[in-house]
Amino acid sequence: MHQSPLGHTARADLDFVLAWRRRWADTLFPELDRQVRENVGDGLPADRKQAMSHVRAQPVHTWFGWSERASQKALWRAVSDAVANNPPILLPEEPAGSLTLDPDLELPQWYTEWDIHVQPGGVWRADESAYVYELGAKLVMMGDNDDYAFHRRFVETCAGDLDKPTRLVDMGCGFGKSTWPLKQAYPDAEVIGVDLAAPCLRLAHAKTEALGLAVHYRQGDVTANTGLEAGKADLVTATMLIHELPQPALRGFFAEAARLLKPGGRLRVLDFQFTGDPVRDTAVMDHGARNNEPFMPGMMASDTCQMARDAGFAQAGWVAFDERGTGRLDGAKWPKRAEWHFPWAVLEAEMAQ
Repeated sequence: MHQSPLGHTARADLDFVLAWRRRWADTLFPELDRQVRENVGDGLPADRKQAMSHVRAQPVHTWFGWSERASQKALWRAVSDAVANNPPILLPEEPAGSLTLDPDLELPQWYTEWDIHVQPGGVWRADESAYVYELGAKLVMMGDNDDYAFHRRFVETCAGDLDKPTRLVDMGCGFGKSTWPLKQAYPDAEVIGVDLAAPCLRLAHAKTEALGLAVHYRQGDVTANTGLEAGKADLVTATMLIHELPQPALRGFFAEAARLLKPGGRLRVLDFQFTGDPVRDTAVMDHGARNNEPFMPGMMASDTCQMARDAGFAQAGWVAFDERGTGRLDGAKWPKRAEWHFPWAVLEAEMAQ
């Protein structure tokens, strides 16, 4: 299953939104940072709410905040139109993996009551939603993830040194952007992707079939019980997931990951953490509200490493991640960057032997 080539109008609309988002990132954010440092100095209060009031008081902040949300809405309009005018085509290949959907699964209210990322209707209502999400995800990354190099780098630098693993589980797998790189890295292992959204799983299954990879996708709640056997996985991964979970579900995620893993098994979670740059960290907190991700500030302010230990992990810690090519960075130091970027980091946790 794949998308037919985009027409000129759709391509022009998407290029416009992409250019807008790049100017928001490389022009408006540096100006916001400059104004804060000029008008407040380098001494923003340690208290993030107080710091936020100083950042919001800068003249350019209104345009910075408006441009982020408005460009996000424009993104989904352009992507939705592109998908509607370029319907998916069914591929005839025989299945190489399997797909298990649960028509009786009750989706949690915290999952359905928000249009996460401002995507109208979310990712779970219809099959078209998954195609919209897939295409939109590329623009959210400023067009720098067209071949999913970001996710391959996560697998290579954060999960690429396992010794003959037998089972790998990708939690909140979406349309499979991190799942199939796991199968490519470990072709002899059983790879399972789990997600709440049936449309995303159908797309993930079709895309993985097109790659000739045998991956099992199943519908389930990774914050409660996936239905998978306990103590069988060598590795559990999650990318861009936990900042979308409320606190009870976040604790449930760590508990389920610990239940699935073997003694000595590993958890690798790619998500967001504070960088230590006060202007950037304050802007990230506001990003949650502007992008309909209400649980993001709570996750970032939580002691997620302690949550992991409470769930049974012997050790847990965050390391920085540079999406531009380096991937995992030793320690928690991000390189200096003038433009806006998401503060990617990887939570690394291990079960006791």
